Amino acid sequence: MSEATRLAEPVTGRCLCGAVTITVEAMHAEVDICHCAMCQRWGGAFFAGVKGESVAVTGEEAVTVYPSSPWAERAFCGTCGSNLWYRFLPTGSRSFLAGLFDLPAGFGIEQQIFVDEKPDWYDILQESPMKTGAQIIAEMASQGGSGD
Repeated sequence: MSEATRLAEPVTGRCLCGAVTITVEAMHAEVDICHCAMCQRWGGAFFAGVKGESVAVTGEEAVTVYPSSPWAERAFCGTCGSNLWYRFLPTGSRSFLAGLFDLPAGFGIEQQIFVDEKPDWYDILQESPMKTGAQIIAEMASQGGSGD
């Protein structure tokens, strides 16, 4: 991968409660998507991950690591439950949930893997209604529902 596809500035993200922060240096300007059954169970759908050259994690006392297979582990915040990273044990490389970071415009998808395990109910390119946060909150309020 060329230097042109890496971010020049470090990117810092955090879990939902802020107990864990992650700073990634030379982040690759693309997201990997995994459709495997384990990622689906872990996050409810596909896993969208980012990676970089070096990483600093603060709040490690709040991190819980789960050995999800003989070759991988997954980490989450023990305080708020936010999923944090997937680590491939043979190389030690980690991929961090893209949603932890406020990523700049221009990110693309590098690859989608385990596409043979992707359920029929979702397709990233599927046409469906597109609603803003304000629109869905107003809709739920008018129906007497509650939102997060």
